[in-house]
Amino acid sequence: MKHILIVEDEQLIAELERDYLEVNGFKVDIATDGEQGLKLGLRGDYDLIILDVMLPLLNGFEVCKQIREKHQIPILMVTAKKEDIDVIRGLGLGADDYITKPFKPGELVARVKAHLTRYERLIGTKEHKDEIRIQGLLIDNSSRRVFVHQQEMNLTTKEFDLLYFLANNPNRVFSKDHLFERIWGYDATGDSQTVTVHIRKLREKIEIDPSNSQYIETVWGAGYRFRI
Repeated sequence: MKHILIVEDEQLIAELERDYLEVNGFKVDIATDGEQGLKLGLRGDYDLIILDVMLPLLNGFEVCKQIREKHQIPILMVTAKKEDIDVIRGLGLGADDYITKPFKPGELVARVKAHLTRYERLIGTKEHKDEIRIQGLLIDNSSRRVFVHQQEMNLTTKEFDLLYFLANNPNRVFSKDHLFERIWGYDATGDSQTVTVHIRKLREKIEIDPSNSQYIETVWGAGYRFRI
């Protein structure tokens, strides 16, 4: 049984989310503030975390950032704000997706199932290489760790998924739309700008000179490719 953590300070909303998830076969815990959510999330006992942005004691962005430094499980952020900057900031800190209040509980359940399925496929697939070594870059798919000249880089879930997909398909050009659909899925909320943000952050982490990329090449008007 998959174990879900809901971090939500509005009790009625948290209980409604819990009830719908439990009806669909999930085990659910609730944390009502950011500090409690962080403490539970860092234990690593959960398969997915539903994390509200506006929380007492510690906001959802900080909770997401600290959990992502330790664990790669899917994080679905919930926000009452529609401004793009909040969305981009949340994704940049490691969130896998976001959903805006108000939402239908059935939509939340569908989103949770989709991310769990996608995560299991990414970490459990056998047709992909366990390790990719290219010019000082080591991508270890089994442990989902990345090293540049033997120094480990701290990548978010989506940053790793994007890097691994590109590196596992070297010298092929993929459009931003294709990458968004492949990594985030058809049902994800967002657009190809999300890919641009993640590519930029990847370059900052794995490239010696992000402005003169050694690994991830921009093919103007077409998309990106991993160069070997």
